[in-house]
Amino acid sequence: MDRTTYIPPVPLEVASILDFHRASRPNGRSRPAARPTVSLVVQKYGGTSVDGPDRMRAVADHVVKTRAEGHDVVVVVSAMGKTTDELLKLARDVSPSPPGRELDMLQTAGERISMALLCMAIWHKGMASTSFTGSQAGIVTDAAHGRAKILEIRADRIRDALSQGQIVVVAGFQGVSQTSNEVTTLGRGGSDTTAVALAAALDADVCEIYTDVSGIFSADPRVVADARLLPSVTYEEMLEMAATGGRVLALRSVEFARNHGVPVHVRSSFTWEPGTWVTDDTDINSEEAPVEQAIISAVTHDVSEAKVTIESVPDRPGIAARLFRALADHGVNVDMIVQNVSVNGATDISFTMPMADLHAGLRVTEALSADIGAGKVTHDSEIGRVSLVGAGMKTHPGVAAAMFEALAKENVNIEMISTSSIRISCVVHAADVERAVRVLHSTFDLDAEPAAG
Repeated sequence: MDRTTYIPPVPLEVASILDFHRASRPNGRSRPAARPTVSLVVQKYGGTSVDGPDRMRAVADHVVKTRAEGHDVVVVVSAMGKTTDELLKLARDVSPSPPGRELDMLQTAGERISMALLCMAIWHKGMASTSFTGSQAGIVTDAAHGRAKILEIRADRIRDALSQGQIVVVAGFQGVSQTSNEVTTLGRGGSDTTAVALAAALDADVCEIYTDVSGIFSADPRVVADARLLPSVTYEEMLEMAATGGRVLALRSVEFARNHGVPVHVRSSFTWEPGTWVTDDTDINSEEAPVEQAIISAVTHDVSEAKVTIESVPDRPGIAARLFRALADHGVNVDMIVQNVSVNGATDISFTMPMADLHAGLRVTEALSADIGAGKVTHDSEIGRVSLVGAGMKTHPGVAAAMFEALAKENVNIEMISTSSIRISCVVHAADVERAVRVLHSTFDLDAEPAAG
């Protein structure tokens, strides 16, 4: 197929986003809005979307339909259902501490199974399809097993297959090390990251993330029954939501999308209905834009962190640097940090970290505490974080006050606070998290339909 001359029809559902994105590409990649070339769509399907033969055939139907409408299609798949969890359990049944290289080799088998089966289903539907592992697709990473970062994508094989009219199916979550040529995995949410990175490298018009939910909601619907589907959010809002407990999109995938200007459409593979657009323009998919950005877009929560406190830390230059450098060197990811006012030349420092890092974090902190002459180290694993996210708070004073007042009325005690220009986060007791989410969702009227412009 000649991509320079063939002009396919574009469905109305996709046309508006294609027109906008081609007319305003970042980094000098502008295109006219007249659609002179074939559009390229990247679709990612999560584990629940391909969990079993029936789901695999349903996905194949949708992929073939997208291709029949005139789009070039690149599909990224996760492992089927709980395959990755089962492989990890099997590995730890065999060895309590399996080598990172072999663990990556094992885990990537799940996505390879999915990509081959989906290709078979697509061929059965009458369309040509080719599957590629991460390395075959040219996804080059660093050498960090289990948490590799993508360095570049050499997508020549994908482009060649597309030019031959084939649907390309890529195994998500994996790549190949630039230095060692070993198979690597990208860590949690790696298939999302694969999909958006491929969309950026291939200059795709849209990256569709298909999952088992309808899109991004104003809160977790399992906690807030009245949570509403958000038609669109900005990259910045989505970054904050992903970082503070929103689990629909992986943080690294949103960073890729923002940095490369890739519009992301989060949708359900069970209903196929339009979901949530993540772009740099909240009004891109709306015929009638609101007069002003909503103050708050969502309430997020996270109960997967722990708090560590070092008491009586000497209050002199360089002590905090030594502490957090030691934690960083041991791969401990520190989030919120609070240092109290110095009393008699000493202060307390508290910080949060993922529960998975608590053991390593305590080991490093306790060793360093004795070295710097600090007091005892304590920790609390019964905490949770509740956050307000919204671009509108930049220009609306009083959001923090309203948040704190609402929590106080519910007798929810705040232990730590952190902020950005579009987010306020509070650490509270874990038992209070869901109650706090519900009261904040109600306080900021997030269960109401957005007003028309």
